[in-house]
Formats: sequence, C-alpha cells, structure tokens
Amino acid sequence: MTALLTREDPVGIASPAAPAKPGLADPAALGLGAFALTTFALSLSNAGIIPEAGAAVLAIALFYGGLVQLIAGVIEFAKGNVFGATAFTSYGAFWMAFWWLETNPEVAQAAGPAGLGAFLLGWTIFTAYMAVAALRTNGVLVAVFTMLTAAFICLTIGAFTGSTLIHELGGWLGLVTAFLAWYGSFAIVANATWGRQVLPTWAKWAAESWSQARARGESSGFVAGAPSSGCPQKR
Repeated sequence: MTALLTREDPVGIASPAAPAKPGLADPAALGLGAFALTTFALSLSNAGIIPEAGAAVLAIALFYGGLVQLIAGVIEFAKGNVFGATAFTSYGAFWMAFWWLETNPEVAQAAGPAGLGAFLLGWTIFTAYMAVAALRTNGVLVAVFTMLTAAFICLTIGAFTGSTLIHELGGWLGLVTAFLAWYGSFAIVANATWGRQVLPTWAKWAAESWSQARARGESSGFVAGAPSSGCPQKR
C-alpha cells in the first residue's frame, strides 16, 4: 500500500495528507437578509404605515442589521470580495450608528434636522457610487442599490426640508428595497442549497452590459467582477 505524503519523509515515517478544509460559506445571503429585515422594519415607520415600528427596529438595528452585517463583511474580506466587504461592513456600521442616535436623544437633539440631513446625505453619496459599482455584479444588486439610492435621496430631502410627504416616499422606496434584498438573499440560499439555479439573479445581464468582460462565472453570490446565480461552482 502506498502512503500519501505531504512532504518528503527521509526517515520513512509516512504522514497522511490532511483532509481538505471546506471553504468559507458565501455570507451574502446572511448579509442581504439582515439588511432587508432591518430596512423593512424602519421603512414601515418612515412610510407612516406602522409608526411604532421605528421603536421596535432598534434591537434589530444593533444586532441583526449591525453586528450580523459586520460579520458578513469580515467574511467577505477573507474571501477577497471588495464589493461585498465594503457594502456589508458599511451598512452594518450605518445601522449601529442609527441605533446610537436613536438611543441617545441628546445626540439626536444636538444634531437637529440639518445634522440628520447631513448624515443621510453622506450615505446617499456612498450608496450612489456603490450602485454604479453594482452594475458589474448582477441585476438583483443593481435594483437593490438603485432603489436604496432613491430612498436615501428622499429621506435626505425630507430631513432638510421637513417634508412629511417626501419622507414617507422614502419609506415606501425603502420597502421596495427591502423586498428586493430579501429576494437576493432567498435566491442565494436556494441556489446554493439546491446546487443549481432555482431563482435567477440576472448575473448574465450584468456581465453582458460591459463589453469585452474579462471574466465570467469565477465567483458566486455577492462578488463583483464575475457574477453568478449563487450556485456552488464545480472545481
């Protein structure tokens, strides 16, 4: 019987090869799910549908929208995914900052409408350029970031002007964003679990929107550069 060696063995003691360690699971489904649920709860309040949801969302914002998205972002860093890492860690920090503002009334009072508007304006700018970057991922993420940009624009204008109508419009756009993000999470989970495309993410559309795309089908889920449907890749 021939022993498998991991290195040369001059003394004749065979060392069995270590079993291959499984790679890190795609954290995109978790991150998108956390983002979707927290956005959904807050948007119910912003749209004026369930005003009390604004208070109930605080616990979700700290743990699910904040901490869980940060964890997803760290995993994306480990997987070498710049887009996913930047998005998840940033929006995780956003929800933690939101929790801090809402649980420290003196801070929110000192900021006032203008301060809140400036806070939201910064996130609008960030989300807008992430929407541009998303054009190289898949159709679902393009839709998520486009709608989120529109929602932030309305919430920013509403904060600066005090317009309830525009603020509520931002809430409705936030609800659409949440459902799109939930769909993305569902698609990644379903496709990865079934081992085939169950739900489309329109990755081919995103890739073909760039002429002379350099790579296709190299990664799964949330990765920018070579988007796919979230199905496991055969190696």
